[in-house]
Amino acid sequence: MGTALVYHEDMTAARLLWEDPECEIECPQRLTAALEGLQQRGLEQRCLRLVAREASEAELGLVHSPEYVALLRGTQALGTQELQALSGQYDAVYFHPRTFHCARLAVGAALQLVDAVMTGAVRNGLALVRPPGHHSQRAAANGFCVFNNVAIAARHAKQKHGLHRVLIVDWDVHHGQGTQYIFEDDPSVLYFSWHRYEHRRFWPYLRESDADAVGQGQGLGFTVNLPWNQVGMGNADYMAAFLHVLLPLAFEFNPELVLVSAGFDSAIGDPEGQMQATPECFAHLTQLLQVLADGRVCAVLEGGYHLESLSQSVCMMVQALLGDPAPPLSGPMVPHGSALESIQSVRAAQAPYWMSLRQQGAAPVLSPSTCSPEGKPSPLLPWGPEFKAAGTQTMAALSSLLDKLCLNPTPPVRTAVALTAPDAALVLPPGVLCQERPHKALAQDKALTALGKVLYLLDRLLDGQVSSGIAATPAPATAATLDVAIRCGLSHGAQRLLCVAVGQLDRPPDLTDDGRTLWLNIGGKEAAAPSTFHVCVPLPGTTGGFLNCVLALVLPLAYSFQPDLVLVALGPTHGLRDPQAGLLTALLRGPAGGRVLALIDEESTPQLVGVLAGVLHGEAPPSLGPFSMASPEDMQALMHLRGPLEPQWKMLQVAASP
Repeated sequence: MGTALVYHEDMTAARLLWEDPECEIECPQRLTAALEGLQQRGLEQRCLRLVAREASEAELGLVHSPEYVALLRGTQALGTQELQALSGQYDAVYFHPRTFHCARLAVGAALQLVDAVMTGAVRNGLALVRPPGHHSQRAAANGFCVFNNVAIAARHAKQKHGLHRVLIVDWDVHHGQGTQYIFEDDPSVLYFSWHRYEHRRFWPYLRESDADAVGQGQGLGFTVNLPWNQVGMGNADYMAAFLHVLLPLAFEFNPELVLVSAGFDSAIGDPEGQMQATPECFAHLTQLLQVLADGRVCAVLEGGYHLESLSQSVCMMVQALLGDPAPPLSGPMVPHGSALESIQSVRAAQAPYWMSLRQQGAAPVLSPSTCSPEGKPSPLLPWGPEFKAAGTQTMAALSSLLDKLCLNPTPPVRTAVALTAPDAALVLPPGVLCQERPHKALAQDKALTALGKVLYLLDRLLDGQVSSGIAATPAPATAATLDVAIRCGLSHGAQRLLCVAVGQLDRPPDLTDDGRTLWLNIGGKEAAAPSTFHVCVPLPGTTGGFLNCVLALVLPLAYSFQPDLVLVALGPTHGLRDPQAGLLTALLRGPAGGRVLALIDEESTPQLVGVLAGVLHGEAPPSLGPFSMASPEDMQALMHLRGPLEPQWKMLQVAASP
């Protein structure tokens, strides 16, 4: 199982035939730039290449009216003036004689990708398509979109593959109102969209793009809108939105398939979004989605109008789909106050419908998002020359950033396993190296041999030869081995080391709060934070409690700290089930750019070793099973810790300061 890339060169055929400053940015070069970037980085060659097919009119009819499909079919015979006149009947749309063919290919590509993933031919993939789709409605083109590619794919997945729960994640910078309208009363589709809103002063200027638009009828709570009310949102804001809004709901929803409306006008440099998220952020977002739905993630291109930013961001997403570690995020991980206000608003709006948010005590909304401070619309118009002028400085900054951006080369070995005595029943994923070589300087004593393997593997991680690894150690030596590993990591190049110790493992007494080491113990007797670099929390007893601990404490701490090495130590009687250990380890690949060393008891089962090797190699962790409520004691422990830690670790925040 690998990653599919679905494309057809005919999708570059449609182009603007008359002058229109609003529409000229939706051009064929968007596809060619993205594809050339994938080819230049050797990523296309690593994917299973599928040639897109045309969707049938019956498939288009899963979402669109017969009259609308017939209207689009008729554009093939129209002249330029007729096409221009018809285009003028819609908002920000242009038609070309080849539009119908291109749009059917775009839908067909999305359907092929869903079929390939759902039949197990591939694990995940990207449909590289145009025209985009998420603004398109049942009987109307809108915002460059002709047919709603992702909405049709969701209906197709339900109809053909019998799915009951589909998650759509729309990270385009514009609200996908077309997708929202199609599914707003459907509880089988959870639709999440973040979008530039600016108190309803940004296109498409809709009241129903705000946080309190949560669906209708049976679909109440299954539409999730996160409006950005300022430009300049960056990596910390996007990650906070996933950790504190999307992922808690997604785990509770438990999707069978994840569809991504992958618009990259939300990336740095794009004149539409005017946001600051760097390309590697999209690798992190993709990696977070891959822990859902057994890794079944289908991404479909939407917007993205700065060609270099688009190309880099697409490459980052595909690297993550292929299982490569995401490069560390750049810049301070401190969400903007405006972003926290939006996160607070959407959590409050969604709390009545989601147990996970109710238990976290989502705070009430401070003020309606729709109320503009000035009470008047913005003088800037979307897609117009004013935005292009306003984005000149941002694009210049992007050029400088991309000149400096070094996409981390994939280490020769992605995952290595060092065991004292490999079990005959152990099955490792293809490509995982099982190394036997001990550290030269150590004798053949059992504990010292295990320590030698740990140190040898740690050396390979720090010199870039191995991305991640697993090492086994005798139970009595776990604490001592961890202590030596921390010392070795800090003395051999790690500037900031995060240690997540699970079970009854005490912090080494000589560790200081010098800012280089963050010790997080899961499984301590009580919730305590002796310092901002020493945190202990009891192991939660339910699925919901465990997810709250990971999403609301562990990951925010990890991303705030920005380590360059993560040690995950599973002590004797650590108490985690294999799926829990797999999920924790998979999610901790992100903060340090994939540089993770897992230390386990030599008596660990082959199943646990296989799970950990798989997730470090880029596979999805096993499902946690049905969602269950966190206990009041677990929630109280979590809330007890968060307050004192928030001033130091800003990613813990879920609401703006009063």
